This record gives sequence, structure tokens and C-alpha cells, in this order.
Amino acid sequence: MVLLVCLQIACLDTKPNLSKVTVERELKNAEIQLNLLVKEAETVNRIPRTLNKEGEMHWAREDFDWTEGFFPGSCWYLFEATGDKKWKTAAEKFQGQFENHKYLTTNHDLGFVFNCSYGNGFRLTNNEAFKDVMITASNSLLTRFNPNVGCIKSWDVTGGWQKERGWMFPVIVDNMMNLELLFETSKLTGDSKYKKAAIIHANTTMKNHFRDNNSSFHVVDYDPKTGEVRNKQTAQGFSDDSSWARGQAWGLYGYTVCYRYTKDKKYLDQAQKIADYILSYKGTPEDGIPYWDYNAENIPNEPRDVSAAAITVSALIELDEYSKVNYKAAIDKVLGSLATNEYTAALGKNHNFILKHSVGSIPHNNEIDVPLNYADYYYLEALLRYENQYNTK
Repeated sequence: MVLLVCLQIACLDTKPNLSKVTVERELKNAEIQLNLLVKEAETVNRIPRTLNKEGEMHWAREDFDWTEGFFPGSCWYLFEATGDKKWKTAAEKFQGQFENHKYLTTNHDLGFVFNCSYGNGFRLTNNEAFKDVMITASNSLLTRFNPNVGCIKSWDVTGGWQKERGWMFPVIVDNMMNLELLFETSKLTGDSKYKKAAIIHANTTMKNHFRDNNSSFHVVDYDPKTGEVRNKQTAQGFSDDSSWARGQAWGLYGYTVCYRYTKDKKYLDQAQKIADYILSYKGTPEDGIPYWDYNAENIPNEPRDVSAAAITVSALIELDEYSKVNYKAAIDKVLGSLATNEYTAALGKNHNFILKHSVGSIPHNNEIDVPLNYADYYYLEALLRYENQYNTK
């Protein structure tokens, strides 16, 4: 009880200063919070995703949900942080619910799903069964690679708003996040086909997704037969010409990963260019937590997107390891802001998610100003990276 009270008081720090809000304390806070969330999830054997408009739990879809890998991934991170096997047990239990999705060829998000869950599990346990799942998922993902385009197809345009756009072969910047699974699978198997596809996709995206100011379009639609660019648009951003905040974060993270696996300087340069755009953007609030879109029409009366901030700061910590540019001050500001009570929930609140104030898709009136399981995942990743890289243990 004393520990719980102390942590609740600690969570009330309001200044974004990592010297006051320590990584260790935030990890302990996360452990208490997610322990409560695991217990609730176990009662229905479902994976928590977010909250609905009524503030009730919204569970991940059971047929397939692009976010389903993040919750078991968070459990793996807490196993890494604490060594407590209860987190390993929880991670294995929840990721086992979607293992059969490794065979799906109708969705590009297999990298998100299986690298965040089984990938972390294999990294921490060397369980060969986990590696086999990753290989199968990678083979499924490769079926979506079109050599004419030089990309992995994002969405199958079968109807609804996607069909209304007239898309033929849409590729979203989010797809950069699915490459890590392919890079890792080449490393695990010695088969270069996965890495080659990832490199081609990264190069095509670098060529076509980014503007002169280093911001990114969300969607680039290609002709699947010729590979020609048909349109550059958005799905989740404010407008086709705007900079959707989470999209900028996906690009930063994705090219940092590309550099990790290839050591090709052009990927380091690209990551640094995106980081410069994000960090120098004058419209970002002082605490470093961006609005959901940098160009949204009602700023400053627009929702922030904590998920974009969490992804960005995790990527910046890794980029800081490779780059001659010093990102530490920016990292301290963003991570310190996330650790304040403005964005971190009080213990036992927020339906036991860690972070508040994320945005899924405003154009679709979906998941606005709510917790999101992937915001928590990348926040935990950032805390662990910070602890390891800057020797705060």
C-alpha cells in the first residue's frame, strides 16, 4: 500500500523533467497499471485495444486486428524489465490467441503483429517455436510484395471508403514499420529474400512518400502493372497535403530500423531529415507532444496524439545511438512530458492503460482522445531504451 501511494504521488509531477520523474519509477507505475489490465483481460480472454466513446473497454477484433500484438509485446517488455515470469506467461497466453494469423495474406500489418509479440518473445527466450511463427508470418507478408511497384501493398481495396478513393495499389507510410520483421527473419534464417524486399520497399517509399521539407504523405497509390505513382493522398491525416503526426513518427522509426540492419548511410540521413522536420516544426506545443496533424485547421484547439509522441521518442533514442546529432535534450523533453500526470494516468484510472490522450483516426471519427495499446507499447519501449542507453539503472 505504501508503494502504491508513493507511486500515485510521483505520477503527479507536472514538469517534463526526467531528473524528477525517473525511468525506474515510470516502469514500476506501468507494472502496477498493466497488472490490473491483464487481470481484466484474462476474465474475458481478450486483448485490450482502447476505450469506446462511452469510456468502456474496446477489445481487439478476434478475426484480425492490426493492434493485437502490442499488448503481449508490452507484457514482454515488463518481463524484460522485471524478470518476473508472470509477464512471460501473460505474453505467451495473449499472443497465442492470434498465432494462426501468421498465415494471413490479406493484410500488411503482420510485421506489427508478430514482431512486437513473437519477435520480442524470441529475443528474450530463444524459443524456436516463436522463430517459426515469425518465419511463417514473413512468408505471408512477402506475398504482398509487388516487384513492379517495389513495395508491399497496404490495403486490399475491396469496398468502402478505400474503393471510393479509386486506389489500385495503396502504400501507407505505416508500412515502414512492417519491415523490421522481414529484416529480422533474414537475420534468423540466413535467407536474404526478406531483407531484399524490405530494402526495395524502403527505397521506393523514400523516393515517393516524402516532400521537399522531409514531411511525409500518408498514402501513395501505384499502378500495380507499371509501378507508376497515381496519387499522393491521406487516409488518417487532415488533408492530402498535411503532415499526419503519427505518419511522421512511423517514417522516423522505420528508417532508423533500416539503418540498424543495413548500416546504409542513406537511411541514417533519411531518419535525421525526418527527425529535423519533427523537432523543428514551430507549431508543436512547448512540451513536445504534437497535435494529431501538424496542419489541422483548429490548432491550438485540436487533440494531441500521445501515440505519435511515444513512437517518436522511442525512435529518437535509437537514432541518438547512431547519429552525430545530439537528440538527448529533445528525448528528455518528450519522454519527460509523457511521464507527467497530463499524459500518464493515475494508478487504477484510465481503465488501466498507461497513457492518455491518443488519437486513432479523426477523419473516421474513431478513437479520439483515448488510450491506445500501441501508445503504451512504444512508451514502455522508450523507457527501457532510455534506461539501457543512458545507464540509468
